[in-house]
Amino acid sequence: MARKAVVRKNDKFMASAARYTSIAMTLPASTFAGYLIGSTLDRWFHTTYLMIMFLLLGIASGFVQLIRMLLRDMQIRDKK
Repeated sequence: MARKAVVRKNDKFMASAARYTSIAMTLPASTFAGYLIGSTLDRWFHTTYLMIMFLLLGIASGFVQLIRMLLRDMQIRDKK
């Protein structure tokens, strides 16, 4: 009986760790994706401003996703 409680507690910890790791990786990944898309389009169209524009869009989308994930996590905790 006690072993099952330890396993469940460990599973909850691992699930929380995975959730918070994904939250931490959201912002850098979206920023890098915006930079990569903008840089590629700049080289393709021979411009200089698309990289900055897509970098800012990537940062903004990262923050939006970060806030969504944190709000969802807060709602889950409030239900418990």
